[in-house]
Amino acid sequence: MESARPCGRGSRLRGSLNRPSKGRHVMEFINSPAAKAARLPFSQAVRVGDVLYLSGALGNVPGKLELVPGGIEAETRQTMANIETVLKENGLTFADIFKCTVMLADMSQWAAFNRVYLEYFDPDRLPARSAFGANGLALGARLELECMAHMPRR
Repeated sequence: MESARPCGRGSRLRGSLNRPSKGRHVMEFINSPAAKAARLPFSQAVRVGDVLYLSGALGNVPGKLELVPGGIEAETRQTMANIETVLKENGLTFADIFKCTVMLADMSQWAAFNRVYLEYFDPDRLPARSAFGANGLALGARLELECMAHMPRR
């Protein structure tokens, strides 16, 4: 885990990550050792207050910049597995997700994506969601999924 800083520019925060600095929330930049080793130009997640903002996830093979074969359903399953890894590393589950943004390279695959996506959530507690078509996702992916999860202080 990288060091925490108050929102905005300024000096490093000393002491508890739970304490705001001068009325501002603390930002905690989260990367597993594997994510750091990949040297990607973003954090896996950032925690601000009780919210964990997960970076957009693809259906890539863990630790590699290649997509799993098998089409939209296989990519969706791998995307969900990649999200689950970040959630577990932070003591969370899919039940903690409250908002998702879906980007699909081909909106005609929306129903196929939904069939897999719905397997991961309680049907009575589905996250709020936005979905849109995107031209040109990273690695030529068919989808990218970005989530926000509730991460209360422990």
